[in-house]
Amino acid sequence: MKFDVAIVGSGLAGLSVALHLAQTRKVAIISKRALQDGASNWAQGGIAAVLDSSDSHDQHIADTLVAGAGLCEEAATRYIVEHGRAAIEWLIEQGVPFTRDETAELGFHLTREGGHSQRRIIHAADATGHAVQVTLEQKVRAHPNIALFEHHCAIDVITSDKLTGKGPNGALHGGIPHLVGQPRCYGLYVQDEQSGQVLTFEAEHTVLATGGAGKVYLYTTNPDTATGDGIAMAWRAGCRVSNMEFIQFHPTCLYHPYAKSFLITEAIRGEGGLLKLPPEAGVAAGTRFMPAHDERGELAPRDVVARAIDFEMKKRGLDYVHLDISHQDPEFLKEHFPTIYARCLELGIDITKEPIPVVPAVHFTCGGIVTDLTGRTDIPGLYAVGETACTGLHGANRLASNSLLECVVIGR
Repeated sequence: MKFDVAIVGSGLAGLSVALHLAQTRKVAIISKRALQDGASNWAQGGIAAVLDSSDSHDQHIADTLVAGAGLCEEAATRYIVEHGRAAIEWLIEQGVPFTRDETAELGFHLTREGGHSQRRIIHAADATGHAVQVTLEQKVRAHPNIALFEHHCAIDVITSDKLTGKGPNGALHGGIPHLVGQPRCYGLYVQDEQSGQVLTFEAEHTVLATGGAGKVYLYTTNPDTATGDGIAMAWRAGCRVSNMEFIQFHPTCLYHPYAKSFLITEAIRGEGGLLKLPPEAGVAAGTRFMPAHDERGELAPRDVVARAIDFEMKKRGLDYVHLDISHQDPEFLKEHFPTIYARCLELGIDITKEPIPVVPAVHFTCGGIVTDLTGRTDIPGLYAVGETACTGLHGANRLASNSLLECVVIGR
């Protein structure tokens, strides 16, 4: 099969690329499972962007650099932050139903999350990823220039080195002479998961938008599809991979035997949620511990909060700590966190009346395939976008809600 563009992955990054390029090109989207079975669909909190006059690009950049422990690429960070508003406006044009607030400058509610100095998180209640995913999925399914291949697993990219049979020392093994000296990506091999047939996708441009590698860990907020496929394919093809040691742990994953991957959004703490020790800690019930670890308390960056929780659990022999938002108005919680409220209630936890048991869990791969700000990798014809890429934005630790921002800005 031949396409102008073959995109592996169907999350926000992949769909953004597809909708942009399909205006003038024939595009294939290859998805390991159904289109919605990626990490984007699970994202709760929102998208960080400067959308209010009380905020500024410099403040957002500074917050990102601090969270990234000084290892962010400042030029990349500035580029992505400065294009944030345009990315949000594009999503609004696509019809994403962000939560409204008619008193706000842009007309949408902005929340605050850990590590942010301002309210700058635009969201769709507590299911932003799902709202964006559904909206863009409807667009790609209806687009005449986009072909969808669900339940198709990418095996490997096709490069000129593989076609020529060139060995490690550059010698040919009976390959194709006219391709010698032209390292380039020409498409990829894909397995149809239903028939088992291996298909060849020929494409002038191949885009890896395969997400992170969270499922290499036992406890993660990621879906089962997050196995690092794209990163491995690019590495085998000869691309540089960077910062893979920086795996972000989200501080607050629900602690429950029937919901091991259910995330409790950062926005809970942004709206006043407090981390407390449970009674079995041997201290007064409801004792807070974050102020002893960081002056920013519950609004410290994720790595700080996750380490603090881990420290307290190990020090006191705890299986979990409590995240308490029950002091907030019940109607406010039901309106702003309907997904969390409903899921916790199913499991016997009423967040309007009692604290939520939480633990840290693997959440985000901060490193990935080295790219420039157009998604280009070291191999011509091969691109990477989203969590599978490393643009330099995240450094050693991603700032909350910067991931979806990066997906749209670079994807467009």
